[in-house]
Amino acid sequence: MPGPWGLNTHSQVSDFGCPRDKRMFPMPAEVVGYAAASLTTISFFPQAVKTLRSGDTRSISLGMYALFTSGVLFWSLYGLMVADGPVLIANLITLIPAAVVLQRKIAAKHPSS
Repeated sequence: MPGPWGLNTHSQVSDFGCPRDKRMFPMPAEVVGYAAASLTTISFFPQAVKTLRSGDTRSISLGMYALFTSGVLFWSLYGLMVADGPVLIANLITLIPAAVVLQRKIAAKHPSS
């Protein structure tokens, strides 16, 4: 049965080909996925908020942040393509502040005249 955004969250077969009632773990994998996605997404915000409030991007590597933001974008696309809700939602949420910080870093490196 499709869940949000048409994602199949109630398959009768686990990712390992085992019937869901015979899995090694009693907790649905989606719960673990959403918990992991929540923690990693939340962990990103304190640094992003600090950077946005201070406006200081000197300690941020432009190359690293460009690669990070691109990776988050591609993880979002992957989550959409394979209908993986935790991957899609966590990365879409992270993409917004990551893109804003990246834009600020680029603007600071190339100030307009």
